[in-house]
Amino acid sequence: MQISVFIADDHTLMREGLRSLLAAHANLKVVGVAQSGLEAVREVLRLKPQIVLMDISMPGLNGLEATRQLADRCPASKVIILSMHATIEHYHHAIQAGASGYLLKESATEEVAHAVRCVQAGRQYVSSSIVARFQYKSNIESPLDSLSRREREILQLVTENHSSLRIAELLNVSPKTVDTYRSRLMQKLGMRGTPDLVKFAIRHGLTAVQ
Repeated sequence: MQISVFIADDHTLMREGLRSLLAAHANLKVVGVAQSGLEAVREVLRLKPQIVLMDISMPGLNGLEATRQLADRCPASKVIILSMHATIEHYHHAIQAGASGYLLKESATEEVAHAVRCVQAGRQYVSSSIVARFQYKSNIESPLDSLSRREREILQLVTENHSSLRIAELLNVSPKTVDTYRSRLMQKLGMRGTPDLVKFAIRHGLTAVQ
């Protein structure tokens, strides 16, 4: 029986590389691709693939937030997060968001097909090169834990240099509400301004900004 796979990554070379790797396996079929979190959510809801390979850092809506939405709206599609971050914190947030696997991009060439099969079989998958580091610790505290879903959305859009007016349009709220959230974010995280928020978001994998 074929396993249907959807690929979400904002880098064309990564998307096409994964597509080629999976195409080499007769029982794995790529049914769609996306280059943003918003597009991924929309297309996964339409196509309902069994497995979603989700880049952790994408513009507009990052992979963690997209995973949260899919866990609520399309739980039958299991998500494997693709990440460059080999840290306990990033793994913790991926699983907390509803992901069933965490695959390092540096290991994807060797492990992606195996990861897809493991998750489809109902098991959790973690890249072999970082299993030893994790020790499967569950009580990991992070500043992100104090933020609401809307605060995380606004944090990402702020760090992608969108104005309060544009963020308000994207999220269908008032500019005043956006400014209130921005002030609350800086207070919660102990930040002094937007540059600090940008550094924080990059460090925690919430934005594709480099």
